[in-house]
Amino acid sequence: MKVIDDYFQLAKPRIIVLLLITTAAAMVMAARGIPPLALLFWTLLGGALAAGSAGALNCVFDADIDRVMARTMLRPIPQGRVTPLQATVFAVILGVAGFAVLYLLVDPLAAWLSLAGNVFYVAIYTMWLKRATPLNIVIGGAAGAVPPLVGWAAVTNQIGGPALGLFALIFLWTPPHFWSLALMTETDYDKAHVPMMPNVAGEERTKREIIYYTVLLVLASLLLYPLHVMGALYTAAAAVLGGIFLYDTFRTWKDEGTFWARRTFKFSLLYLALMCLVMVVDRIVA
Repeated sequence: MKVIDDYFQLAKPRIIVLLLITTAAAMVMAARGIPPLALLFWTLLGGALAAGSAGALNCVFDADIDRVMARTMLRPIPQGRVTPLQATVFAVILGVAGFAVLYLLVDPLAAWLSLAGNVFYVAIYTMWLKRATPLNIVIGGAAGAVPPLVGWAAVTNQIGGPALGLFALIFLWTPPHFWSLALMTETDYDKAHVPMMPNVAGEERTKREIIYYTVLLVLASLLLYPLHVMGALYTAAAAVLGGIFLYDTFRTWKDEGTFWARRTFKFSLLYLALMCLVMVVDRIVA
């Protein structure tokens, strides 16, 4: 049914999938293998509900922005298929359900970490930073980096080194990922009066910032080896993946069109997924 699909889209399912990948990766690393299936199921369900709640609230508060951006104008609220009140009620139900699942069936620490991430995403990023500064993505990236902490806490009832390492990687990964997207949709953000880096500082500055953050990302990923967080297998894979990422960002810098920005954006998604995979494999093998 169309109405079900509308509410499904409000939850931003593509973002949920990415968040659950990092959550599951942290859980497998913490358990050094497949964690109990019931624990895995409830953690991912609670995380999906919580993330869906944050995504729906983001759609409510950004409805005015979404109406003028080509990338988002077909979302349910701008099209009038779902009212802001209906979306808010939907978000609250998802949020309460997600917290309850994590608190009662997983671990209280995991529940509070998830809630903290959602509050940061909605109140700090969506309601404040997004419209206030071109560094919105840099600071707001902390919200998207919380799921590994949730996954680790679900298994161990604490926060461990590998989870913090993955948190740092996602935090540094966020700016080059989103700024690559912003290079492709610069006029959209300008029309919506959202101060993204390209329409505030220009494409040249944005491309250099993408390189800077990617360099920091690669260095941070390699630093996990001398810090004894990850092993040699991970380090070799991180070096290769980081090298490809850097190559794409340099080509983006030299490209006057959007081809390499689009390629960098797409590879950034693959990079994060593969980094999660190699961290899991390294943790289990080591």
